[in-house]
Amino acid sequence: MSTIKIQFTLFSAFYSPLISTMSGGFLAAEGLEPEWTVAPPGHSAIDALLDGSADVAQSALSQGFTTLAKGEIPKVRHFAQINEMDGFFLTGRIPDPDFSWHKLEGADLVCFQGGQPRAMFVYACHKAGIDFSKINLICPGGAAEIDKAFREGQGHYVQQQGPFPQQLQKDGVGHVVAQVGKQIGPNGFSSLCARNEWLETEKAKAFMRAYKKTRIYMNETPAAEIARAEKSYFPQIDEDVLADCISTYQQLGCWTPHVEITKPAYEVALDVFEHFGTLKERYAYEQICTLPPATE
Repeated sequence: MSTIKIQFTLFSAFYSPLISTMSGGFLAAEGLEPEWTVAPPGHSAIDALLDGSADVAQSALSQGFTTLAKGEIPKVRHFAQINEMDGFFLTGRIPDPDFSWHKLEGADLVCFQGGQPRAMFVYACHKAGIDFSKINLICPGGAAEIDKAFREGQGHYVQQQGPFPQQLQKDGVGHVVAQVGKQIGPNGFSSLCARNEWLETEKAKAFMRAYKKTRIYMNETPAAEIARAEKSYFPQIDEDVLADCISTYQQLGCWTPHVEITKPAYEVALDVFEHFGTLKERYAYEQICTLPPATE
């Protein structure tokens, strides 16, 4: 077996297409033994690619926007999508089948302070026709701090990735009222990236063969079966909650069978950050993205 080193920027069930390359045995079938890590606070998964401590990283196209905005040429390329939709949920205190985004105006929202989660949420509010500035924001920190704050009674609503909302629902603490992805539609949300030289290796081709098979598995396999295989990666989450989360993402359509980052999805990502105010130039697709390694 040959070792492949994978680093996640964030670790959640939303990134199951990459997690399942490991849990579903697809990497092992290609002779690859995965070693995975999560980028520590204050460090970028891109740094791990550049210093050689990771071969492949879970990141986002917006990482490339930031690099180019500094006048630097990206040293990594985004070569495959993970999620083609935003995977955040809005959870309220009570069931609300008639929820409207307008209910957020004047309400207290526990949420992420910046980065892509904030940019996408602001764009979703824009698409929903509401005034983001009228929402009372509570930003306690990262995913664990946000979950803790809502559980302790802060906020009328909370913005989270799965499976946090599904666990809140099972515990009777909250009820999912909306999905941010449905407001925005398909876009280049999260992706896989690597150094150009690594993408030319046989190991990259083997990884891509495994990843293509995993994408099909994510769409054709019952969520309960995927959750059973992934459970050891989520020791604090109940298996039925994990299955519920995976099923919801399958239905959302964020794990499309194709692996390449499409140009239309890339353009929507540009729209999001242009609206957010951090994108001053619409960079060409080729400046950030490349096609996946050939597997034939």
